[in-house]
Amino acid sequence: MTPIIVDSHIHLFPETHLKTLAWHSATNPLGTQHSINEYRHATQSNPALRGFIFLETDRLSSVSPSAPNHGWQHALDEVSLLTRIALGTPIPGEGHVPDDKDLCLGIVPWAPVPGGPDVLSAYMQQVRDRTGEAWGKVRGVRYLVQDKAAGTMLENGFVEGLKWLGREGLVFDLGVDARSGGLGQLREAVEMMGLVYEGLEGGEGVTIVINHLCKPNLRLEADDLPSQSDFIEWKDLVTKMASVSPKTYMKLSGGFSELLPLETEPEPDFGAIVERVQPWTDVILDAFGANRVMFGSDWPVCNIGGGGNDVAWGRWRRVVEGVLERRGLSEEERKGVWGSVALHAYGIEI
Repeated sequence: MTPIIVDSHIHLFPETHLKTLAWHSATNPLGTQHSINEYRHATQSNPALRGFIFLETDRLSSVSPSAPNHGWQHALDEVSLLTRIALGTPIPGEGHVPDDKDLCLGIVPWAPVPGGPDVLSAYMQQVRDRTGEAWGKVRGVRYLVQDKAAGTMLENGFVEGLKWLGREGLVFDLGVDARSGGLGQLREAVEMMGLVYEGLEGGEGVTIVINHLCKPNLRLEADDLPSQSDFIEWKDLVTKMASVSPKTYMKLSGGFSELLPLETEPEPDFGAIVERVQPWTDVILDAFGANRVMFGSDWPVCNIGGGGNDVAWGRWRRVVEGVLERRGLSEEERKGVWGSVALHAYGIEI
């Protein structure tokens, strides 16, 4: 029996919101509407899909609510969009219908984590006001650090902000980038986690869900990996992330952004892709165990390297299938990676 699939990492943005995205430009391949209509098309051949967890989409924003042109407004408008999706109350042009509310299992909005507990509390109260009946869908927050200045994660406000999230029962999604941002980001993340979990028992503290395998350089030749200094240090650092607390998790996602791009036709050699990523995924599964690893598509970002919206989501699913088969996971472990680990980590009941 095919296990249910919970897609733990997708983004959504209607055309009317494009200019509020920090990364948007006229030439960006993602610079068009990506709504549930497009997501349903991407996943239509996957009846096992139960639903998704939405991740904030890097809006123009700032930690201060009053900073010119940024502040909290765009991020809160994104919260309102997801509220309409979760409640099944679309407005024209947003690309979703009332029945789509059943797909939305969880919402992880942006939040000004470096501002510390007082700023976070004020912001999350506004999120609560915006979501109303859908507040229960808000399972955590993300403040993307992969493009922030070195030292951001070690600031007192950031560390205390994460401790506050833990007390509030909210998850933190951690986005770092080993390939583009450098392994220094991972070193800083490990140090930050040490501060966040210091003095706590194993089951205490904030749940941290790490995105996209920490974005390693999956283009390195597999035969040379054991002697590659970048691979060796990446392995050491993600192992430390796993060991610092049982409340850290890893998303098996984002691979198509780090691999060589695929064409729409013909179908790729999935065995070769699985073989290329296996050294990295073996490290993840060795370090975290299958009970702390979850599937995520990173849709629609996966479309860029995966061959487009018609094929990319299904291709990544097949790659993950191959990874799990080669690993020899039990049926229960496979169910976990495909769905139940994400539900547990985010505290979602279906």
